[in-house]
Order: sequence, then structure tokens, then C-alpha cells
Amino acid sequence: MFYSIGEAADILGVSIPTIRMYEREGLILPNRKRSKHRRFSNGDLERIRCIRVMINTEKVSIAGIRRLLALIPCWSIRHCPPEAHATCEGFQRDNAPCWMASNKSWKCKDAECRLCPVYTDIADCQALKKTIATFTLFPHSKVRA
Repeated sequence: MFYSIGEAADILGVSIPTIRMYEREGLILPNRKRSKHRRFSNGDLERIRCIRVMINTEKVSIAGIRRLLALIPCWSIRHCPPEAHATCEGFQRDNAPCWMASNKSWKCKDAECRLCPVYTDIADCQALKKTIATFTLFPHSKVRA
């Protein structure tokens, strides 16, 4: 089921400008109709709930949330070969999630980020925590300076 931005705002108890700001900041990737109207899935709503918990309960800033999302190991989830890391902005950046990268790896160049498992499978706070912990505690994770 998909919701308009107004319906999503009502369900979540947030303002429409807040949802637009989350999109502008790269925290959410809502679906767009041909008319360019945003359509929000249940996964998008769950992601916004997670963002709200991080901001209101955990006191994490928008920049901090982007940094946390940058820790999602897209290269491992997408099974990118190590040689692709050198040219992939998603692998190299540490201040924003891979879906905000303009210079994407060979495997992601033509993919729609909002349909990628890196985005869709990590919509709630528990999945985000588990994914980051799993991949940062093992030797195949990316080490950040």
C-alpha cells in the first residue's frame, strides 16, 4: 500500500515539510508517480519512524543519521568485488548513505536505489543496528579513518 505525503504525515504525526526535509537530506527515497507526487510505502513510514526515534529519543542530528546510514555496508550486501571499491563513491564516503552517491559503482549505475536491498531491507532501527553491528565486527567490513 502507498500513501500520499499528506497521509504519511498524518499517520506519523509529523508535518509535510519535515518529510520533505528528510527526503532532501537523503534519509528517505519515496516513490514518485509520473506526476512527480511522492508515494510512501510502509517501509518508508517505518524508516521515518526510525529517524524520529533517533532524533527525539537518541538525540542524533540529521548529519549524524546520514553518517549512521553511511555505515550500511552496501558493498557487502550487493556483493561488489574489491576492485570496484576504488571507483565507488558509495564505498568511499562516510558522511552519507550510498544512495546519495553521484558516482556509483558498475553494479549500481543503472539500479533504482529505492528498490535496492541496501535501502529496502534496512528500514527499521533494529535492522539498521543489526546490519551495522554485523558488518563492522567482522574483518570483511570497511574500516573508516
